[in-house]
Amino acid sequence: MSGDSQGYKVVLGVIGADCHAVGNRILTSVLTQGGIEVVNLGVMVSQDEFIDCARAEQAGAILVSSIYGHGELDCQDFRARCEERGLGDIVLYVGGNLVIGKQEFAAVEAQFRDMGFDRVFRPTVDLAEVIALLKSDIDQRRPAGLRNSRALPAERLSA
Repeated sequence: MSGDSQGYKVVLGVIGADCHAVGNRILTSVLTQGGIEVVNLGVMVSQDEFIDCARAEQAGAILVSSIYGHGELDCQDFRARCEERGLGDIVLYVGGNLVIGKQEFAAVEAQFRDMGFDRVFRPTVDLAEVIALLKSDIDQRRPAGLRNSRALPAERLSA
């Protein structure tokens, strides 16, 4: 973890039956260099595995990657599951090749935002921009007075 970390911790993984690992490794490296602690779950990760890890690690965000085009199926009801498990306020990002076939990115973005994701990224996103957005989004979700995502209120962890 980079020495300039301000308590930003995220859970990252490739969802569903997707086994594309290279981008996941690149994300881990770049995010870590950007001062974000990353718990990388690897590939073929279920929604419950993301949520269980985020709860255990008291992460500020879950970053879901999907390259094989089935993200719209794999991510269905993800936000609702987070809410059921006491993580309704967690930052949710998704990115990659999320759908099969050519679709306008604006439509894909709207679809995933409607599913409860805070941000939706195309595969060619500028990772420096992602780091800045991620830190800002985590800071906005933290309870007033808490500067470290590891110090979360007890009610967030119950459920």
